[in-house]
Amino acid sequence: MVPPGPARDDLQRAYCLHRREYGDTSLLVELFVDGAGRCAAIAKGARRRRNPAGALLQVFQPLWVGLVGRGEVFTLTRVEGAGRPLVLSGPALPCGFYVNELMVRLLGRHDPQEALFAYYHAALVALAASDSSLDDVLRRFELQLLTELGHAPDLGVDAATGEPVVPDRTYRVGPGQGPVHPPADGAGPSISGRTLLTLVRGEVLAPEQQKEARVLLRGLLGPHLGTRPLKSRELFRRWRGGGR
Repeated sequence: MVPPGPARDDLQRAYCLHRREYGDTSLLVELFVDGAGRCAAIAKGARRRRNPAGALLQVFQPLWVGLVGRGEVFTLTRVEGAGRPLVLSGPALPCGFYVNELMVRLLGRHDPQEALFAYYHAALVALAASDSSLDDVLRRFELQLLTELGHAPDLGVDAATGEPVVPDRTYRVGPGQGPVHPPADGAGPSISGRTLLTLVRGEVLAPEQQKEARVLLRGLLGPHLGTRPLKSRELFRRWRGGGR
């Protein structure tokens, strides 16, 4: 059964990460459920015209869901809206798809990841806010995701000496390795100590730090994403002629 989480009348908070058609009238959905983690579920009859579930099971829509089952794929017994959909527009929209794709690609099934539910919700809220920097939101969430999954090195400590990172020094961060100074030749990008500390503290990245941070996080995510390209990155390139 689905592990218990914060519930209302046996319903659990959730978001739909992805959906596709299943059979003649149903949907197969990937849900991120508070207290249960990533779950696959069949929404029977959700594509029938008079079934409200099809309209509710959209990305960025906060949900209450009821699930039953014991195998790899559950059955959705009930779905209700848990508030208004978060409206992502312009370049924030492909960024939201990118966040969802990271979740589907990196999260194992049925791992509760309770802290990550709050981080994910906060990321969507920030992407929907017109005053948010997309780079800041994405870098913060990427680092939170890697940390919760146990894949993030300590970016505030020199891995070679154990000393705190110094703002005015340059470091190299290789795969599976924390920052090292001096940045000898090897795998991984060079990055300033100031940018590392900005990421650690969750502070706003200066314009000149954004590219450094983007390259760093892409390098940290790469070994866990594999070689298959992210569809959302291609979408963003088409949208703005750039990449996240």
